Amino acid sequence: MGLRRRRRGFAAVERKTIALGVAAYAVTAAALLAEFGRVWRRGSAPLPGETDRVLDAAGQAAGEAVAVAVEGYREMPRRENALFNLLASFVTSFSLARGITYLLRSRRRLGPFRSLRIGERHIHHFVPGILLAFGSGATAILTDNEHIEPRLALVFGTGMGMTLDESALLLELDDVYWTREGVLSVQITLAAMALISATILGARLVRRGEEVVLEGTPA
Repeated sequence: MGLRRRRRGFAAVERKTIALGVAAYAVTAAALLAEFGRVWRRGSAPLPGETDRVLDAAGQAAGEAVAVAVEGYREMPRRENALFNLLASFVTSFSLARGITYLLRSRRRLGPFRSLRIGERHIHHFVPGILLAFGSGATAILTDNEHIEPRLALVFGTGMGMTLDESALLLELDDVYWTREGVLSVQITLAAMALISATILGARLVRRGEEVVLEGTPA
């Protein structure tokens, strides 16, 4: 009876965590679609009600949306650019690590990916993740070249995603990746995503406030 209760409790926690993750990705997708619609309305592509060639118009709008995104990325202040790179690489590396690990459960290899063992020891992906984060962080501290910080943020975010995906293993000092305790890794990662996203929004808020309040004020 106790074992059944624990299993039901684990299933409930897992379902809630999966629902939270799906909601996070769904909100992101909805925001991207909303921005795409905004570009479509303001751009030169005809709206669906104005043409019979909707697919062609959608393709033109998509091209303009990509051009807007690329130009916006180029014009972002360096610090915001680095934060965006950090978030994008963090989300991407976590998603890929979790997905590849799931697929490797039922097979030995997945393209170039496989479980790495040295002797009897399994090398988890938090090990290269920590190395990437430490290496890029140390480089950012030691270098005076501020222009490479956005690139270093890509490496740092990748290391963060790989490490936090297995954060429960580091906390428990045991391989709990696919257990109830392992769900904590996903929860920690989702919390980190929210924190980084809030930081980016806060940075943009402050930047716009500076342009209004401090415009013309000597630095």
